[in-house]
Amino acid sequence: MCHSELANSQPQSQEEYNKWAVKTLYEALNSFDVETVHRLVIPDLEWWFHGPPIHQHLMQMLTGRSGNHNSFTFVPLSIAAFGSTVVVEGRSEEYSASWVHAWTVTNGIITQVREYFNTSVTVTRFGDAVAGPVSSQFVTVNCQSVWQSKLCDNNSVPGLVLAL
Repeated sequence: MCHSELANSQPQSQEEYNKWAVKTLYEALNSFDVETVHRLVIPDLEWWFHGPPIHQHLMQMLTGRSGNHNSFTFVPLSIAAFGSTVVVEGRSEEYSASWVHAWTVTNGIITQVREYFNTSVTVTRFGDAVAGPVSSQFVTVNCQSVWQSKLCDNNSVPGLVLAL
């Protein structure tokens, strides 16, 4: 996809743009479109991985270590945006694996990814709520679950909470 096509198909809201950028990244990765990947991802991408080391397919793709012979494709089954965080879930029947990626998009560029393989993920938004009068020194934390993975068998895989 050329640069003008990228510019013309961008959504207007920030969350919609962030989702669009991440979806476009998956399309570029699966078609080995290195130029688009370089336009969307910061060169020193912060990457965090949780899962069996044999499933580090994304890092292999992003670093070029997989080459064109990698048979793993990331097909997003759900995409949700929460401000600068875009959460994507998918499943690979071929590899008997489910995956969740939590991308951070900053100023239109992907700057971070947290990758979870065969792990149940719950995304939680934290906010402070003051207990009692405003002058009280006691503060309670309000924890709101905003997203949960659906493709993992929650009884047989580890579960993690991603706090926004």
